[in-house]
Amino acid sequence: MTRLDVTAPLQLQAPKDGWGCDLDALLAGVDEVIDQVNVPHLQRLFTASNFAAEQLTKHPDWLPHIADDSLYPAGAPTRDFDALLRQTLTGEEDEDAFNRALRLFRHREQVRFIYREFNGLAPLAETTAELSALASCLLNAALAWHYPRLCEQLGAPIGRASGKPQPMVVLGMGKLGAWELNLSSDIDLIFAFPESGETNGARALDNQQFFTRLGQRLIKSLDTLTAEGFCFRVDMRLRPHGDSGALVSNFNAVEDYYQTQGRDWERFAMIKARPVAWVGEGGAVAAEKLMALLTPFTYRRYVDFSAFDSLRNMKNLISREVQRKGLQDDVKLGGGGIREVEFVGQAFQLIRGGRDMALRERRVLPLLNLLAEWELLPPRAAEDLAGAYVFLRHTEHALQALDDRQTQSLPAEPAAQQRLARVMGFADWPAFYAVLSKHRARVHEEFKAVIASPDDEDEAAEETDIQHWADFLAGLHKTGQGVDAEQAQAWLEALGFDAPAAVLSQLQDLYGLRALAMMQASGRDRFDHFMPRLMAVLAQTSASAETLQRVLKLVVAVLRRSAYLVLLIENPAALAQLVTLCAASPWIADQLSRHPALLDELLDTHSLYHPPNRAELTDELRQATLRINRDDLEAQMEALRYFKLAHGLRVAASEVAGVLPLMKVSDYLTWLAEAILDYVQQLAWELMVARHGYPVVAGNAVTEPEFIVVGYGKLGGIELGHGSDLDLVFVHNTDINGYTDGERSLDNQSFYTRMGQKIIHILNTQTISGQVYEVDMRLRPSGNSGLLVTSLTAFEKYQRNEAWTWEHQALVRARVVCGEAALARRFEQLRLELLCQPRDLAKLAADVVAMREKMRASLGCTKAGLFHLKQDAGGIVDIEFMVQYAALAWAHQVPALVRYSDNIRILGCLEEADLMAADDVASLIRAYKAYRSTGHALALQRQAVTLEDSQFRTERAAVTDLWQRLFGPVTETKPPGS
Repeated sequence: MTRLDVTAPLQLQAPKDGWGCDLDALLAGVDEVIDQVNVPHLQRLFTASNFAAEQLTKHPDWLPHIADDSLYPAGAPTRDFDALLRQTLTGEEDEDAFNRALRLFRHREQVRFIYREFNGLAPLAETTAELSALASCLLNAALAWHYPRLCEQLGAPIGRASGKPQPMVVLGMGKLGAWELNLSSDIDLIFAFPESGETNGARALDNQQFFTRLGQRLIKSLDTLTAEGFCFRVDMRLRPHGDSGALVSNFNAVEDYYQTQGRDWERFAMIKARPVAWVGEGGAVAAEKLMALLTPFTYRRYVDFSAFDSLRNMKNLISREVQRKGLQDDVKLGGGGIREVEFVGQAFQLIRGGRDMALRERRVLPLLNLLAEWELLPPRAAEDLAGAYVFLRHTEHALQALDDRQTQSLPAEPAAQQRLARVMGFADWPAFYAVLSKHRARVHEEFKAVIASPDDEDEAAEETDIQHWADFLAGLHKTGQGVDAEQAQAWLEALGFDAPAAVLSQLQDLYGLRALAMMQASGRDRFDHFMPRLMAVLAQTSASAETLQRVLKLVVAVLRRSAYLVLLIENPAALAQLVTLCAASPWIADQLSRHPALLDELLDTHSLYHPPNRAELTDELRQATLRINRDDLEAQMEALRYFKLAHGLRVAASEVAGVLPLMKVSDYLTWLAEAILDYVQQLAWELMVARHGYPVVAGNAVTEPEFIVVGYGKLGGIELGHGSDLDLVFVHNTDINGYTDGERSLDNQSFYTRMGQKIIHILNTQTISGQVYEVDMRLRPSGNSGLLVTSLTAFEKYQRNEAWTWEHQALVRARVVCGEAALARRFEQLRLELLCQPRDLAKLAADVVAMREKMRASLGCTKAGLFHLKQDAGGIVDIEFMVQYAALAWAHQVPALVRYSDNIRILGCLEEADLMAADDVASLIRAYKAYRSTGHALALQRQAVTLEDSQFRTERAAVTDLWQRLFGPVTETKPPGS
């Protein structure tokens, strides 16, 4: 198919069909400029863009400007938007009028870009550079308008070290930074200022607060949707610490973050960073200084071969994201899309850009030329990638120009497909799609070749025995129950299967499924390719009927989503991991069958068996949610659930593989919960503020949550297990008589109560992916009848005057897991004061024993010959109660006893203080670890924690003996080791 002449007029459909607007009616109102207008060009414009048609219907006087080529001076990279904008702005002092003028200016220029783009009047590089220059112009205009007014109101920000007024620098990231902005792109920004200090106004304000307000006003001027629309959607999630970080940081904080916490993906992003706007004295110099600070992080001084592994990881992440999210029809993110072209170039930049400074070119097309010139890419490959990139970007523009909407997804409706094809200069959709597919296939070929794994040339699984299994299964399928069962079982037995009759029966049941018979041809072909490989791996590893049963549960679950079978076919190592893990744990097998998306986690054995630490978990969660709108709660909740499931699988895999000991497993699971709680608390705060405004205390808006989440039980004691729920208490520290400052104002107590409810909703709600955690709030003051969120003052009053002994026992295992630092310190101080009070030891012992007997009676095992690992005498809860009793009894003498919330360290403190004999401590720790380790193993095997009475007799006897010595007569008050 040949491509059509883009300057030829199109035969437009009637306006009712949605193709353009009534051109005659539009031109009738502008007779005086009709001679200046190319009507066929307008026809193409209206075919390409409903947005342009709508704008020109409202503003027909824009027509001469749009068609005026004299605005493009020869040799100039971009037009002088600043001069054009100055002509438009008429000294507006009203913010709404100023913002309206910005939007109208942007829309007029946007229509002009679309007009030139789809009439073949501007090459791609011109359009993207002009768009980027326009964004920079509007950023600078908004800064120049707000900065002096804020200085007049608050005083100018002065640097503490230099004593000079401080500018603010705006870094453009992504396509804005690379001069490659698209027709409806958001702009990724980072704000920074040189020095800390204060304003010189009547009331000194910290520079951080000043620039935060300036940044907020800048975003409002560009991003807020008004009657005229918006200028640019602003995305601040690439700043240090993402959404949880400060909106604006000083240079020292920026440098420290990237030196100590910067991740490989942030190096990748920083390749395209450049200063796009600044305001204040010395802004240009400050911009240069900021880039100088960032360059060592982005580019190493040598050829950075260490980047290969991180690049492979990013490459795999891209591929897995496409598969998991179904992005095949996305021209940016899908296979062979724009992002893969960018990756090819940026991979060479990250590796060689430190030494070869010319490779720091931000734009894709010049970079590809450089790579070919330096023989880093074959010339043909560079040429193909460049051609594909231009075609893909034009397609992206055609998709976005239609309604001024940020989309890269190909349409599914035939009419929309035909319209896109015509805008792109093709006679019909098949002709367009054929060329698009050719470009994408070539891009994906080069993408796969870059940073290839050492074993990429040998990706196919070993074919030994696979053909034998294919023949066996084909015969099984054809003959069904008529297969020679005796011969088949003999063959399975010879291969080492432990229960050949059961294996044969399971396979016959599988091949007899109606769902299998109803599969489409492509899905059935995938299944038939997968099964011989599965059986070959089983024969080589587990050869167990039970393992096969667990794996087949997953196979049945994905029959209608056969892309997962492709994942396992193309990644033999992942298939081997699947069999290994299913053999080791029915819990893991069950998780995978219920959530097949977790199969992605099997692709990288390094991440699967090398769990991250607390900081890495936080950063990984940040990356996982980076591109999700904060107000898209459903997408946020799904991302959190996948994150929890994925790491739950990783820790279980590490545990069954013996990579992680018990204490590390609990650490990992606890860090995971803490990272999620921290994120969810911040998300809930932002959603509440967006709806109700900030709480106001003493006339001032409180812009950070005065709120903490306290973990009790296993979370507080850093002892979470697989499937543990979270015992939480929410505490705030605000003036309950105040109100929020939003349009939907609430009193502060209600604000924090609803924030607590939102946290529980995000964590607790059952979605298609399950829930993040089951949340238990019964340990809050007054239990279920008490306030969901209590003030610190009310918490203290309850604990001092009304709390039962068991509630003070629970407080031993309590700690703040996230929230405001100052309030966390106050809570911890209060906790220490409460736990260190002298107590009537006889009453304390009586209360502890009474509660324990009550629990044992209701929760212990009632059948003879069985032992409940947790609740029966000598079990886990006996140890916990003894530790809690000892802490409450003697903390007034030895405060160190309640410094920690976990049982092991409290026992260590008891030994150090000579309150418990070393042998007793060792016995309790040994029993406690053995019990918990067994409990974890039973959970992974989906078995109850009720054991044969013959088990753990030595440990139980030691625990029971110490219990009797500690609580024998209720009046006993001496430590057992004294």
